Amino acid sequence: MRKQKENSLSLVLGLGNPGRKYENTRHNVGFLTVDALARTLDIQLKKRFLKPYIVGTSKKGAGSGMYTIIKPLTFMNRSGTILPHILNTSIYTVSDIILICDNMDLPPGEIRIKRKGSSAGHNGIKSVMEYASSGEFTRIYIGVGRPAQGISVVDHVLGIPEGDELESMLFGVASAAQALEAILSGADLSKVINEYNRRKGPDRSGQKESNGSL
Repeated sequence: MRKQKENSLSLVLGLGNPGRKYENTRHNVGFLTVDALARTLDIQLKKRFLKPYIVGTSKKGAGSGMYTIIKPLTFMNRSGTILPHILNTSIYTVSDIILICDNMDLPPGEIRIKRKGSSAGHNGIKSVMEYASSGEFTRIYIGVGRPAQGISVVDHVLGIPEGDELESMLFGVASAAQALEAILSGADLSKVINEYNRRKGPDRSGQKESNGSL
């Protein structure tokens, strides 16, 4: 028998671009979430010899089953190229994938979890769907907002936010890591979706008022 329950196997796939210049860009929130999750779960991420990804796997019996967390090193537009090898040499299937990536339709700091869907124009998801031959996998979107007037989409997602926006983005990364931890611990996915999809980003409504009183 392959699976005993929905959450017994999970292949966590955080999307981003490799290299120092991309480390804290909006496009790399998937990488940042995987790093945060690995720290929380005490999972060591390693680069496998001649393999274009960084990977860490749970200890046997951890949580509700087995999980693997991965950062592709193929650049965002080719994220899916690692999947055939992984799916053909492991017990995971496409439905076990939990993909984490940025989303411009959400404000910074908010996350949305979906069981499946289209690529929504995201090139990383397009690549994963192409090589997985399916869109039947869970996604965790982290909001990075829309570019300001006069800024291209490419410059926006490859830019590094500052100030409140950076804090909001990191708040979203932390929320996504918490949601992932809950799923990997065996929480019901529907309950996790209901809880985290209702959450808003950090409340900054009092900041201007507070600053004005100084």
